[in-house]
Amino acid sequence: MVLAAELRNQVEQIAEQLGTQPENDIKASDATVVVATYSTQRWSSLGAAVESLLSGPDRPRQVVIAVDQNEELYDRIKQEWPHVTAKLNTGQQGASGTRNTGAQGIETPFIAFIDDDISVREDWLTRLLAPFADPAVVGTGGGVVPGWETRRPRWFPEEFDWAIGASYRGMPTVQSAVRNVWSENMAVRTDVFHSVGGFRTDFGKVGNRSSPEDTDLCIRMAASAPGATWVYAPEAVAQHHVPVSRTSFSYFLRRTYLEGRGKVEMARLLGRQEKLQSERDYMRRTLPSGIAAGLWSTARHGNVSGVLKAGAITAGIFAAATGAVIGTRSLAGKG
Repeated sequence: MVLAAELRNQVEQIAEQLGTQPENDIKASDATVVVATYSTQRWSSLGAAVESLLSGPDRPRQVVIAVDQNEELYDRIKQEWPHVTAKLNTGQQGASGTRNTGAQGIETPFIAFIDDDISVREDWLTRLLAPFADPAVVGTGGGVVPGWETRRPRWFPEEFDWAIGASYRGMPTVQSAVRNVWSENMAVRTDVFHSVGGFRTDFGKVGNRSSPEDTDLCIRMAASAPGATWVYAPEAVAQHHVPVSRTSFSYFLRRTYLEGRGKVEMARLLGRQEKLQSERDYMRRTLPSGIAAGLWSTARHGNVSGVLKAGAITAGIFAAATGAVIGTRSLAGKG
């Protein structure tokens, strides 16, 4: 034990002399956190996001609030939080361009991204950065729990929690290599992020339109070098605010429709890089299992919410499939 401790001390001394640090000695201060925002109507949730980043010991070196083409909001942020950096996106409108604006000029080896309706929990950043001890890891994502403004609807299936920006049933429950994570709770190696051009600015979230720009980024970064991978770290927990407007069945159908359409468009952009195998596995395994579980719950225990959830899963499948078909036809027309 004494010999091992002495050996570690020697390694750390050598690393310090060389101006470096051991690969596994990654700290929260090695990261900059970029918060994307766009509307003064989300001011209260933005405040909760910023305060959660600055309230504990697990603090990044820098917090950047990137504002999407809203000078009033930009000025208000500079007055409210002079100790953070505000950047105004004056280029391509949308979440992708805003995040890229926030990431410009970052000097830390890692960049973490969250949205303005996310609040992080204790040790979030340290846990999110820990997998980077493996040099093959180019990006990580953390677990997201829903913060319902009202009660969770009885019909809302856990298998579709991704529709409200939360980790869903069927995702890994322990740290695992994955194809993609979500930009609302994501960290990247700064150099790899910039080497692939960041988020695709002609593809993503603008207003009520939504496309999986974060999945697209993950796939392109993973293709940047042999063996490059993403890691999902469910213990790096953040909470996503879910307003009342996102608890309606009409929102659920619209969100699943857009996801189906967006995934087809993404596959077209990536070409041979992406065959949507993860989506196929989800449709073939996770969703049928959810339907069966819901029906069994109703039949066995008289739990009405079980059959309601089974019905919602079926409707979600139909909406996503409709989006995929319309997206395919739209792309064929453009081709």
